[in-house]
Order: sequence, then C-alpha cells, then structure tokens
Amino acid sequence: MILVEIATLALDVRGEPVVILRPVEAGDSAQLLPIWIGVQEANAIMMAVERMTAERPMSYDLMVRLLEHSGSSVTRVAVTGLESGTFFAEITLQTHDGVQVVDARPSDSIALAARTGAPIYVAAAVLEEAGVSGVIEDSDEGSEVPEEEIAEFSKFLEDVDPDDFRG
Repeated sequence: MILVEIATLALDVRGEPVVILRPVEAGDSAQLLPIWIGVQEANAIMMAVERMTAERPMSYDLMVRLLEHSGSSVTRVAVTGLESGTFFAEITLQTHDGVQVVDARPSDSIALAARTGAPIYVAAAVLEEAGVSGVIEDSDEGSEVPEEEIAEFSKFLEDVDPDDFRG
C-alpha cells in the first residue's frame, strides 16, 4: 500500500468532478491517480479539505459524529482494487470490538478521511494500472507548472473515458 494525499479536485473537459491522489513520498512529480466522483462527493471532499462547514451537518459529518459517539474511529482508508473500470475501497475502523474493515466507494472513503485526518492508501497495483504521470504544484508555493505538463495532463483528461475510473 502506498500512502497518498489529495492533490487536487478538478473538473474534466465534460465538467465531471475528479479527485486526484498522489503519493506523499514522491513529492510533486509522481504518478497521479484520477478518480471520477459525483458532484456531492466532490463538494464534501472540497469542504473538508478547505475546512469549510455547513450550517447543518452533511452526511459525512453525521457519519463521523456517529462513529465518535459509538467510541469508534476511522484509522485509515484504502483504494484496494480496480475491476472493469470500477475502483474499490475499504474503510478501517477501530471499534470496541477491535478492528473492523468496511467495503466502501473511494469517494466516500476519501470524504471520511478528509474529515477525520485518517491516512489514505492506494494499492500499488491500482496506482500502476490507473495512475498517470503528472505534476501538480501547490498554489501557495507560487511556482508555475510547465506548460508542456499542463498540456499533457489536459490531453489525458480529454482522451480518458470517466467510466473507466468510476469510484
């Protein structure tokens, strides 16, 4: 398993949301893992990453509160597989009964991890199969991404079919 972070959320050329994960240890230049997700999930992830709060609890906030009230916590999430264009993930919980692993969509797993601070992992085979080379610079660093790399990543987004990566 490879420890990853949320590199960015973006819209593809069709306006569909994509969460892009990158290995923590690889720095800015690494295999990026794009996972197409739903609009609501993208909004939930963005709100957690940006530390925004809604007036009323969102579904993922409710999940975190329910886990906390039951004495459970999210210890990690992992994107574990890719079959026929569908990603699979697991949420690992620490409960009173010990460690429990729950099957989940990657988008839900990532949204929970973003809220709880739980680490996100990706199976090496998944990153190898679905990862793309690319560079994403942090906007607060003030450095620019070379135009050729932007063009390469844009071409990837134009040519890829979102159904190949549904999370």
